[in-house]
Amino acid sequence: MKPTVYLIGAGPGDPELLTLRGARCLRGADVVLYDGLSNAEILALAPAAEHICVGKHGQSRIWRQDEIIQEILRHAALGKTVARLKGGDPAVFARTSEEVDALNQAGIPFEIVPGITAALAAGSYAGIPITDRRLASAVALVTGHEEPGKSESALDWDALARFPGTLVIYMGVTTAKVWTDALISAGKDPSTPTALIRRCSLPDQATIHCRLDEVADRLTPASQFRPPVIAIIGAVTTLAESMRWVQHRPLHGQTILVTRPADQADTLADAIRDLGGYPLIAPAIAVKPVDDFSALDRSIENLDRTDLLIFCSANGVQHYFHRLQDLQLDARRLAGTSIAAIGKKTASKLLEHGIRADILPDDYRATSLANQLQSSAAGQSITIIRASRGSDELPGKLKAAGARVDEVIAYQNVDVDTPDPSIAAALADATIDWVTVTSTATAKNLYRLYGDGLQQARLAAISPVTAAALEELGLKVHAVADPYTTESLLNEIVKQS
Repeated sequence: MKPTVYLIGAGPGDPELLTLRGARCLRGADVVLYDGLSNAEILALAPAAEHICVGKHGQSRIWRQDEIIQEILRHAALGKTVARLKGGDPAVFARTSEEVDALNQAGIPFEIVPGITAALAAGSYAGIPITDRRLASAVALVTGHEEPGKSESALDWDALARFPGTLVIYMGVTTAKVWTDALISAGKDPSTPTALIRRCSLPDQATIHCRLDEVADRLTPASQFRPPVIAIIGAVTTLAESMRWVQHRPLHGQTILVTRPADQADTLADAIRDLGGYPLIAPAIAVKPVDDFSALDRSIENLDRTDLLIFCSANGVQHYFHRLQDLQLDARRLAGTSIAAIGKKTASKLLEHGIRADILPDDYRATSLANQLQSSAAGQSITIIRASRGSDELPGKLKAAGARVDEVIAYQNVDVDTPDPSIAAALADATIDWVTVTSTATAKNLYRLYGDGLQQARLAAISPVTAAALEELGLKVHAVADPYTTESLLNEIVKQS
């Protein structure tokens, strides 16, 4: 029988560390139950599913295990596909066996999807090999927080103190003094090197190196170094200096707000992650098809009488070719018409449809394209494929040069109506380092949405025109791309980070 319930390991924190199998199962889920150790960004893989948070420390009530089990069974009994998303790996300190027992008793088929457990991720992200042929050939994973109500500990601290390898302690913040005292009393050297890794794989990952007998002072009270924390105990932690890599990435520790439309945000967000930064996505502008296709259809009909077709953006290309397909046409309809593109991304999008731009300004600016065309524009029939909002500089200059210019709106730029509360809070708390702004329309709506809260972050503009729009709103611009591409925008951020 096909599984009804998927018990999925969400990994240690970074959403990209979810397995491909986990992602596929989430896409097919009707309901997702997730805990506070699962990165909520992963929920984007199941946009149509019902999302149920079963508790997050400091933010919402933590559900009892029996409540979680009953909720899983309730949805499964209704014929829904249920994903139970767990931080780390379902088989490591995740109480998965209790959920499996309930599913077996109810006759509900299930699948367990492994994830990267925190011990392995914490070691890799902190530059600590938890095994090393010179220092440790064995690893013990130990809970620092046993089941409440046990008459005595199930852990053999004497054996753990003698263990000839690396000890990794999970969930040990509030009980740090208990387990460190137990290990030292059992004969573990108080000076044993120890690493405490908090929120591994996330942009605010932090690591403390200390002796075993210093751990309790570093962890308690828990407000000093809040969970989730993994403790790695052993000589392998001394290798961290030579193996560290996370801190060397150019945008390490930087939280960067991506405000591009949703269908364009992922490319920029991925580039930020590759540089070690942490992207937050909150579009200020939404891209939608036009309400009336008559003007676009006429421009397609008139291509035989068009000398030059100019695409101002990748979105324009995409919507133009969608309309060609709707009309049961393809790239052959453009044969005999010269093609110009503003921007490298626009030219790349044209190539995806089998069209190589005949004209592409070196610096990707509309002004440069206008200057390039002015000497030959007289008497030319030029069609500009553009958004519902944008600069009138290009058509103005071409008309002044004697061209017959037809501006055709291929898609609409629509303002996002309401601010994202989590983004507003992050701006107020000054936890966003940079805000990327990629158009004048974005600049204006960002200010309408978040106002002076934008003053709490540094602003990076895609062009001088966008920078001027921000400055007119009373905002300081800290970086301007040159040339006017998102790659250059990130390079400018790196220079100043």
